[in-house]
Amino acid sequence: MPTPKITPYLWFDQHAEEAVQFYVSVIPNSKIVDVWKRGDATFSLYFELCGVSFAAFNAGPYFTPNPSISFYISCESEAEADLVWQKLSEGGKVLIPYAAYPWSKKYGWIEDRFGISWQITLGEKHSISPLLMFSDERRGQAKAAMNLYQTLFPNSSMGYLAEYRAGEPGPAGTVKHAQFFLDGQSFMAMDSPTSHDFTFNEAISLLIHCEDQAEVDYFWEKLIANGGRESQCGWLVDPFGVSWQVVPGALLSLLRDPDPERAASAMQAMLKMKKIEINKL
Repeated sequence: MPTPKITPYLWFDQHAEEAVQFYVSVIPNSKIVDVWKRGDATFSLYFELCGVSFAAFNAGPYFTPNPSISFYISCESEAEADLVWQKLSEGGKVLIPYAAYPWSKKYGWIEDRFGISWQITLGEKHSISPLLMFSDERRGQAKAAMNLYQTLFPNSSMGYLAEYRAGEPGPAGTVKHAQFFLDGQSFMAMDSPTSHDFTFNEAISLLIHCEDQAEVDYFWEKLIANGGRESQCGWLVDPFGVSWQVVPGALLSLLRDPDPERAASAMQAMLKMKKIEINKL
């Protein structure tokens, strides 16, 4: 199976392996693909949920996930949706109660015990999509963000777009709910109708798998233009506050080199970089 262009990347303090094992046990058509250890400790994991690629790693208590990025799960049957909701709710926090709504016979929004947020609904087939929620100073930016992202990736398009109308909770013309595709991968977006005390951060980022330096340069420059900012080690924040990792395959290969000295040398070189420069690795 080819590597997808974009992988949602989850930041944990020390519970990445526990969380991933929990998710693959709860969500249908899911599995752990690869585990990367440093000594006896788990550093990162690659896994699939509903056949969609994800990654997670243990990186310390620096960032905490919040509902600005959630994962929208469509279940094929009510029994399956009930079970997924029940399992993800254990020790979690209900954001929108699981019940019948005009848009779905069953729907609910939950923050699980690890802090990751999920929206569960009934649908025609199993699917899962990252959902970006633009709130407070970001409210009203969903359309611009989707337009930018679609210009960057080939095979991109809008799925559907529903806007708030006069008299509805959100400002008229802002995005109530939308689906869009980047290189064939499903994403969703919305402008929040209410204020929140959180916004996008590095706890959930989107990792772009790049083939060479030219691709790294392209995505890096496009995503930091017009108000974005560079971070460290291949991370950046785009003009809308969303965190991305722009990573060449060469970096991942070097960091996992069987020669520990070679891997350590690549790690030290990476730590000094903002944008990844393959020739310096």
